[in-house]
Amino acid sequence: QVQLVQAGGGLVQAGGSLRLSCAASGSIFNINTMGWYRQVPGKQREEVAAITSGGRTNYADSVKGRFTISRDNAKNMVYLQMNSLKPEDTAVYYCNADTLPRDSGDYWIYWGQGTQVTVSS
Repeated sequence: QVQLVQAGGGLVQAGGSLRLSCAASGSIFNINTMGWYRQVPGKQREEVAAITSGGRTNYADSVKGRFTISRDNAKNMVYLQMNSLKPEDTAVYYCNADTLPRDSGDYWIYWGQGTQVTVSS
């Protein structure tokens, strides 16, 4: 059993900052890419940022230069530092992890529970 538990989020004024964290736990053998997605009502979930186990990162154009993804491989954690937040960043944010459980020969995508980020203008 693998679980991803998120922390952080909340309400912030435009221009402010928030930090999200996500901890993977359970019977984990290895984690490849970890990432952050967001979703607003009526729209598809979109990828915000991703980071490989080697530290290579990728960002959506809309957040480049404002958001920073990082991870701690020893702790199986991923973080999203969000600066210069805009009202259009308002969404539910989800973390995910491409994970190889100890009792499986395949990688599976696991998701966090989601956390609301609201940016007021």
